[in-house]
Amino acid sequence: MLVTTQLLRRCGELSLRAMSSAEAERVQEYAINGSQAKYLSELCIAVDRNDRPIRSVSKRDCHSVQTMVLHRAFSVFLFTSSGSLVLQKRSASKVTFPSVWTNSCCSHPLWNEYEMPVNGSILGVCRAAQRKLRHELGIHKLPIENMNVMGRYIYKSMSDTGWGEHELDYVIVVPDFNAAELRPNSEEVEETAIVDREQLKAMVAGGAKFSPWFTLLMNGLYLNTWWDNLDRLAHFKDLDTIRVLN
Repeated sequence: MLVTTQLLRRCGELSLRAMSSAEAERVQEYAINGSQAKYLSELCIAVDRNDRPIRSVSKRDCHSVQTMVLHRAFSVFLFTSSGSLVLQKRSASKVTFPSVWTNSCCSHPLWNEYEMPVNGSILGVCRAAQRKLRHELGIHKLPIENMNVMGRYIYKSMSDTGWGEHELDYVIVVPDFNAAELRPNSEEVEETAIVDREQLKAMVAGGAKFSPWFTLLMNGLYLNTWWDNLDRLAHFKDLDTIRVLN
């Protein structure tokens, strides 16, 4: 029977490395909320460290610590016309890193012709971002031409719940976003916040928990660079270099 991630955490923090494979798999299953289980069969794009597609891999196998593989992902940062950043708090039912704050939207392009077209990975990633912005935040009108793909970043982060992330992440920055368009999906998003830099600093100082990828981009000063230059983002795009964050 599936139970919530909250119950899993109350049951203890036994490291998966001390468990047998069968025990680890049982912990993983208990960590899955029913609303999220249906997405685990989606096919993500496994890539090498040069971002060359290798094969399709299920979302389950991409994120299980038993089978984790590097795969293509994206992170969207929505900034309002006043220069504030839209944050979301991931829902408690999320398989990876539930109930933590992060950037506006994060997910993966899928292994299909629409999201990995022959004319380039950037178009496919932006199409995937449109799909997930609709799904998670109810945003239906965000043209691809408004999306600034700033660069690619590799990171890896594990958890004690049997799940983790190992992603080659495309960062997409969108300035002049109209926050009135937000219609969060409660299955995906616990809450949203629109913050300026001082408010974000206060959240960090106050002990708010953030996703590992957001923390790496924030601490690496990438976020500050984009935030400083929302009116000239083109000068700071670098798609030739794949940066390793940890």
